[in-house]
Amino acid sequence: MISAATASTAVLMITLVRDHGLQYLFAATVLMGVIQIVAGALRLGLLMKFVSRSVMTGFVNALAILIFLAQLPQLMHVGWETYAMVGVGLAIIYLFPYVTKRVPSALVSIVVLTAFTIYSGIELRTVGDMGELPSSLPFFAVPQVPLNLETLKIILPYSLTMAAVGLLESLLTASIVDDMTDTGSNKNRECVGQGLASFVTGFLGAMGGCAMIGQSVINVTAGARTRLSTFFAGAFLLFLIVVLGDWVKQIPMAALVAVMIMVSISTFNWSSIVSLRSHPLSSSGVMLATVVVVVATGDLSLGVLAGVVLSGVFFAAKVARLLGIITELSEDGREITYFVTGQVFFASSNSLVDAFDYQDVPDRVRIDVSDAHFWDITAIGALDDIVLKLRRHGAHVEVIGLNEASATMVERFGTHHKPNVRQKPAH
Repeated sequence: MISAATASTAVLMITLVRDHGLQYLFAATVLMGVIQIVAGALRLGLLMKFVSRSVMTGFVNALAILIFLAQLPQLMHVGWETYAMVGVGLAIIYLFPYVTKRVPSALVSIVVLTAFTIYSGIELRTVGDMGELPSSLPFFAVPQVPLNLETLKIILPYSLTMAAVGLLESLLTASIVDDMTDTGSNKNRECVGQGLASFVTGFLGAMGGCAMIGQSVINVTAGARTRLSTFFAGAFLLFLIVVLGDWVKQIPMAALVAVMIMVSISTFNWSSIVSLRSHPLSSSGVMLATVVVVVATGDLSLGVLAGVVLSGVFFAAKVARLLGIITELSEDGREITYFVTGQVFFASSNSLVDAFDYQDVPDRVRIDVSDAHFWDITAIGALDDIVLKLRRHGAHVEVIGLNEASATMVERFGTHHKPNVRQKPAH
């Protein structure tokens, strides 16, 4: 998995740099690293379990679309030569693996197109036209900011946001790499690793970052399977910029556009389009919502947040519909038993309350919850309300069959019906 400075974290730093300067950015990056290390120590990487497959698919598809859209400026207001070079680059990328897979076809494409551009003298937009490349090694320096509470108040909100976005994108990328390589990864260790990198980066005069799915996909599809590839990618990038900077400046943007179009195509989950017809509407809705929010805002974290929230809402609604209530009236009409089955929590508690008849109430009411489970204080409150309403109409109410966990919740948070509660016998 390749990590570096990313656009998703860069957009969070703009106001900090504008209002307070670069030194505060470096200090915020150091604090960002500390927060990420603490997150790993607290095992917050386990939160990835709450990100559904639909959100993951939407995240991947949205990222593929953003990667492709980012190439469009390089394809606008240019001559036919640029389009021809992009086409040749894509041909090399997809056909060269039939010759050999020992050398990454993307690298071959860049080298061939760069050599052709240099020796043919064709006029194309190059890397050097995009801006000045650094020419020296980074050096250690402590951020020049006052070490006081005022500085902490300034940088803490930015550090928390950058840490959260960085970890979210890193953990999602890790999950995608897991799927591509059929291997597992320790998400908490990734949190600590990202934190250490951000912490050190702040002392080297640079911004914080996170895992980059585009470069990580290129790395994996080129055959990388160990962290040595990650180290080599960083070391080689440093070598390219500092030592071979003059050559890098001559790389045509068309060559890089061809590589990134390939990344966009390989990143997009094409089977998800076909699956829209067969998958549940809620799952498809979550995936599409994630894509729309990310593409509309350009913020991956907002898209994932929207997807996770929608997944939670749909799941709660689905579980709430599983609640069932059956009634059984005694022969003499003086006792009624309500058999409750399913999960009782905040989303289904109103349905439970509405299922009882509070007008024509017999002398005795038994509520059998042997096949039900009460999950939260909203569910306990609903049971309280039912008992209170039935008692106001003169009924003797008894709740039977509570399992151990539900009985504990009733004991701690119930108010009106504790004396008449019978727990399910242990087996």
